[in-house]
Amino acid sequence: MTHRLSPETLATLPAAVRRPSYDRAGLTTGIVHIGVGAFQRAHQAVYTDDALARDGGPWGIAGVSLRSPGTRDALGPQGGLYAVATRDAAGERLRVVGCLTELLVAPEDPDAVLERMTRPSVRIVTLTVTEKGYCHDPASGALNEDHPDILHDLAEPGRPRSAVGFLAEALARRRAAGIAPFTVLSCDNLPSNGDTIARILRRFATLRDPAFGDWVAERVAFPNSMVDRIVPATTDADRARVAAALGQADAWPVVTEPFSQWVVEDRFPTGRPAWEREGVEMVADVHPYETMKLRLLNASHSTLAYLGSLAGYETVSDTMADPAFLRLVRGLMDEAGATLRMPPGTDLERYKDALVERFRNPALRHRTAQIAMDGTQKLPQRLLGTIRDRLAAGAPIDRLALGVAGWMRHVSGTDEQGRPIDLHDPLAGRLAEITATAGPSADRLAPALFGLTAVFGDDLPRDARFTGPVTDALHRLFADGARAVVAAMP
Repeated sequence: MTHRLSPETLATLPAAVRRPSYDRAGLTTGIVHIGVGAFQRAHQAVYTDDALARDGGPWGIAGVSLRSPGTRDALGPQGGLYAVATRDAAGERLRVVGCLTELLVAPEDPDAVLERMTRPSVRIVTLTVTEKGYCHDPASGALNEDHPDILHDLAEPGRPRSAVGFLAEALARRRAAGIAPFTVLSCDNLPSNGDTIARILRRFATLRDPAFGDWVAERVAFPNSMVDRIVPATTDADRARVAAALGQADAWPVVTEPFSQWVVEDRFPTGRPAWEREGVEMVADVHPYETMKLRLLNASHSTLAYLGSLAGYETVSDTMADPAFLRLVRGLMDEAGATLRMPPGTDLERYKDALVERFRNPALRHRTAQIAMDGTQKLPQRLLGTIRDRLAAGAPIDRLALGVAGWMRHVSGTDEQGRPIDLHDPLAGRLAEITATAGPSADRLAPALFGLTAVFGDDLPRDARFTGPVTDALHRLFADGARAVVAAMP
């Protein structure tokens, strides 16, 4: 491949490839995004790119990586351009997105990141830092004041490491300069994600200075949002396929599905792009939608990831091709769906049917191992809240309990063939200690894992209606294997 995707090569792309229709050279940065990665580039950036194509405006996006320089190193030489490959059984469609104005790596130059966030032109800061990036206790939603990054950022506010630290320092500088605060818009899979980052940031600001904490509480908007699009990790085969279609190399394209949804509370005091013209649902209350997504899509995804990988399936679509897993997901959605209270007119059955079809999309190689990461951060939002509601209603939790047991079997350290499982989790060290001591015994492992109050809280470990079904399911997983246990579910 002789050419690399760049502003200079845009005109040579095949006619079927959609490309930016606005003047990229004239873009003003109006949004800073913390946690620039595959999901943001396939979701929020696409909506913003469409809004710029329709209406223009000062809504270029400066992307910030908090850890790795990988995205900057891949897209920097391309002028921030990258391809989005939308795939389903009917084929593939390609577009090039152009709304990234620059890419920054926070550890290399935190001052540059803070300077961008302090610019008066920046009116929104968005985040996709995953659950663990909030430096909080997932069970309570409170700031983890003992987190190493939080302790560092309180001691050295001018050189932050965490997203919370960057937000606080940039807002403090804007306050000192008399610049209106930006809106903080979380795009992570957290319940009440805006309320969560508001609570965390206000506490952090108060620890710095009570008056600053009051100012954040009074002046900064934190809309809640719900995001939904499946974006598997990009593979070398994806890069080769996209390069062949573009006629030039793209170091980091993103691959996704046709479906995309974004529901946002419309609270932006200093303005926003006209996202609603591109299909974003601007609402007064996003909570019913985010709960629906967490309890139906995300809960099913995590359950499929743990049990599917144990059964030897590499991808979600492979897992869903097994009729036993299809039946499990349908039943899990019914258990979770009974806890939802949706606005009038919401067709839950249609939503469930659409999820099943999305999971079965053979063109998306969404690896079960990718979804299984960071389980201690995901379980409280995806499964445990639903379980609490089911128990309060006196309803059974058989399939939900199996999902939790699947996570316990996954973190036990080896798969059903005795091979080591590469565990990615903020609590990986603690999990390794627990599983090494307990061994492959449900009677020892389950109670030890229930002791993780940051995950299970204080209530569930004391409720036999929860601990009994989970421990029993874990027994069966160790004894019979995931495929047989799933097949035996009614």
